[in-house]
Amino acid sequence: MTPELLLQHFNRISEAPDAVPRLRRFILDLAVRGKLVEQDPSDEPAGQLLKRIQAEKAQLIKEGKIKEPKESSKTVSKPPYDLPVTWKWVPLGITVNSHLGGGTPSKNNSTYWDGDICWASVKDIGKGKYVDSTIDRISEAGLKDSSSNLVPPGNLIVVTRMGLGKISINRIPIAINQDLRALFLSSQASIDYYYNFFKTYGFDGSGLTVKGIRVEELLNTPFPLPPLAEQHRIVAKVDELMALCDQLEAARNQREAHRDKLVAASLNRISNTVADEATQAASFHLTHLPRLTTKPEHIKQLRQTILDLAVRGRLVEQDPNDEPAAELLKRLGLKHSMIPDGGLDPALTSIHQTWALVRFDDVAITGGGVTLGRKLSNRKTITLPYLRVANVKRGELDLAVVKEVEIAEDEFERYALRVNDLLMTEGGDWDKVGRATIWRGEISRCLHQNHIFRSRMLSEELLPRWFELYFNSPVGRVYFESASKQTTNLASINMRQVRGCPIPLPPLAEQHRIVAKVDQLMALCDQLEAQLTTTESDSRRLLEAVLRDALNPEVKEAA
Repeated sequence: MTPELLLQHFNRISEAPDAVPRLRRFILDLAVRGKLVEQDPSDEPAGQLLKRIQAEKAQLIKEGKIKEPKESSKTVSKPPYDLPVTWKWVPLGITVNSHLGGGTPSKNNSTYWDGDICWASVKDIGKGKYVDSTIDRISEAGLKDSSSNLVPPGNLIVVTRMGLGKISINRIPIAINQDLRALFLSSQASIDYYYNFFKTYGFDGSGLTVKGIRVEELLNTPFPLPPLAEQHRIVAKVDELMALCDQLEAARNQREAHRDKLVAASLNRISNTVADEATQAASFHLTHLPRLTTKPEHIKQLRQTILDLAVRGRLVEQDPNDEPAAELLKRLGLKHSMIPDGGLDPALTSIHQTWALVRFDDVAITGGGVTLGRKLSNRKTITLPYLRVANVKRGELDLAVVKEVEIAEDEFERYALRVNDLLMTEGGDWDKVGRATIWRGEISRCLHQNHIFRSRMLSEELLPRWFELYFNSPVGRVYFESASKQTTNLASINMRQVRGCPIPLPPLAEQHRIVAKVDQLMALCDQLEAQLTTTESDSRRLLEAVLRDALNPEVKEAA
C-alpha cells in the first residue's frame, strides 16, 4: 500500500473522531500479522532464523556473558492467529538472550539520590518510543546498595506493573526500578519490530489492586517471528506510514482549529446583533452548522448562545402592545424591587423599557427539602421516592436512578413536589451549582432532598420556564458562580443567594414568545446532535471498511 493510496482513502473517513489513532493501531496490527508488506520467497524462513538466535544464545552462555535461562516453553500451544508460511509462532523468551529487573534505592538515604545515573520508573516509559532522560537520578552508592541494575543503551524496557505493557527503547544508560524489565535481544533481531509488536499486544495481568505480570508470563508471550529481512521491511513501512499519520493528524488538527474559530466567530456575531437580526443570524447559523460542527462542544456553545440571547431580550422582537412587566407585577399585587446598579451583570443594567428587574424572592417562594438521616422515633412514617442532586440537570431530569427516603407522614405536604415546581441544585463541582429544571409530575408522590431548592411562582401568570431559562443561561450562571462559596474543586450557593438573585422579567406575552423560540431552536440543536452522532457512527463504520480494503486488499479479493 502506497502513502498516496492511504491519503486518498483517509480523506473519506477523516471525520471519525479517533480516525488517526485507529489508523495507527491498524497499521501495527497488520505489521505483526504479515499483511503490511509482501513476503519474499528468497528470505531465510523464521525457523532458520530461530536456530541462529538460539546458537548465539548458547555461545554467550558458553562464554559466561549471560546465564543459563530457566526452562521455559519451547512452542506456542494456541497461536492467536494465522501467519505467513515463512513466519513462526514462538514464545518471546526464546528470542531474548537475557533479561534484567530493577529496584529502588532507599528514599531515607539522601546520598542515594540526585546523582549522575538516570533512574527510570513507570512514569518515564511509554511517553515516546525512546528514553533519552529520566525524571529521577541516583548515585553510584544508590545503584550499588539496591537491587536496581544499569541497562546499557539500545534495549527494550517493558513495564510489568503499574502501567502494564508500556514500552520504550533506552538510548542512554539507565538504571531501572522493580516495575520494569529490560529485554536484551539477539543481534539477529530488529528491536524496532519488537517495539511495534509490544504496541499491539494487550497484557491481561493479575492482581486485585495493581495489575502486573510475572517474568515467566512475559517470556511465554506468543510472538510472531518473521524472517529478519522482512522485519526490516516491516519497520521501514511502519515508519513511512506513521510519518504520514503525523501529517494527517496535523492537517486534521489545523482543520478543527479553523472550524472552532468559525463557530466561535459565528456565535459571537449572533450575540452582538439586535433582536430581529439575532433571530435571523441564529437560523442562518443552524442552517450551516452541520458543515462546521465536528464536536459536541460546538452545539453546547450554540445552546448557551441561544439562552444568552433569550434572557437579554435579543432572541425575539419586542411588541409595544404587550402589557409591561411592571404593570403585570402591579396587577398581580407583587412588589417591584429597586435593585442597585452596583454588582449587576451588564446585561441587567440596560433592559428593555417593557421589562422589569425583580429579585427572585419577589415572584417565588423558595424552600429546602428533606434532610436525610434524621431520627423519626415515635412518629408515623412513610417511605417515598426523592430527588437527589444527581437527578437534577440543566433543563431536564435524570430519573434513571431514584432512591427512597423515610419521612414523618405529617411532613409529606411540606416536602412533596407539585407540577411546575422549579428545582435548583445547591452545589458540588462547578457544573452542579445552580442547575435548574422544572418538575412536571414525572413520579407520583415524590420529594426532594435538602441540597435541592424548590421554588413556586406566586402567580400562574409567571412562567417557571422563563426562570429556568434564566438560571441556566450564561448570565444566571455567572451570578451563581460569583455568589457561591468556593473551595478548590467545589462550590455551593445558599437559599439567601437564590432568593436575592436579580432577574430581568419580560412582559408575559414576550415570555411566551421567548420560550417558544428557545424550544424551537433547542429542538434544532437536538437534531444537529443526533446528526453528529450518526455521522460519527457512519464514519467509524466507513473507517473499518476503508482500512480493511486499503491495507488488506486480499480480504476483499477473497470475498
